[in-house]
Amino acid sequence: MRPEIAQLQEAMRALDYVAEPSIATAVHLARTMEKPLLVEGDAGVGKTEIAKVMSAVLDTELIRLQCYEGLDVNAALYEWNYQKQLLRLRIASDTSAGTGEELEDLIFSRRYLLERPLLRAIASKGKAPVLLIDEVDRADDGFEAFLLEVLSDFQVTIPELGTIRAERRPLVVLTSNRTRELGDALRRRCLYLYIDHPALEKETEIILARVPGIAERLARQIARFARELRLRRLAKPPGVAESLDWAVALVMLHKDRLDPITVGETLGCMVKDRDDARSLGPDVIDALVQQAGGAMAEADARQTDARRTDSRRLAG
Repeated sequence: MRPEIAQLQEAMRALDYVAEPSIATAVHLARTMEKPLLVEGDAGVGKTEIAKVMSAVLDTELIRLQCYEGLDVNAALYEWNYQKQLLRLRIASDTSAGTGEELEDLIFSRRYLLERPLLRAIASKGKAPVLLIDEVDRADDGFEAFLLEVLSDFQVTIPELGTIRAERRPLVVLTSNRTRELGDALRRRCLYLYIDHPALEKETEIILARVPGIAERLARQIARFARELRLRRLAKPPGVAESLDWAVALVMLHKDRLDPITVGETLGCMVKDRDDARSLGPDVIDALVQQAGGAMAEADARQTDARRTDSRRLAG
């Protein structure tokens, strides 16, 4: 691993984001190549957190555009402040100040422009911001085509003001939950990163880093329980975000290990679908808790055997 990538990985780890080399490498290349980074994966695996962490690492502004069905250009780029414009025209008519052209130039100046996320990122002064385009798969094809044009040149043309170009290209992170397939043209404009659900050890490390005061045993049990849930055919399998919420809830309840009663009472932290919750009856919960606890017992036994072996070697 190159030193700059290792340094970035450590900087992200210092902010409690456990980044694998593939994640750190993708972010590093997006910065140095000045290309958008498209991050795909299931909900709750840490896609949005990449942009938030990079904003902190780079000590720069995070600008977020939350996509949704029906999102239009005005909501993403800019709008005119019509109320202030009308008020200014009313004042001008009462005082008979200025000609028609002068008033037009005045009310269509930057002071009456409402900058939405895309324009804010392009027009930003100073340090280049981090632009997060979150859940881009929720927007429609028309908006995707418009976004493609903006990300190609990082400039926009406002008829009344002219063309505004980015002095420094922002670090752009697009996230997608794959609710629909994105177009090939947008994919070609971006570097690509897929984030899967973390392995057991990584999820345990994430929980320990993000939840102060949690017992290591409990963190491992939560990670094991979450993995077992993901292996079941749930409509909405839990992500790392749900594991963290559950860990915080259990710490607040002063728990240091899982038990069936507590799991049943707090299942809403992990399962967010009615049919999924109904499928996890008491017998299923008991079995999952036993699997999580049994795995912990095996891990403890292996650690004890390893310590005994080390002690014998030292004694010998």
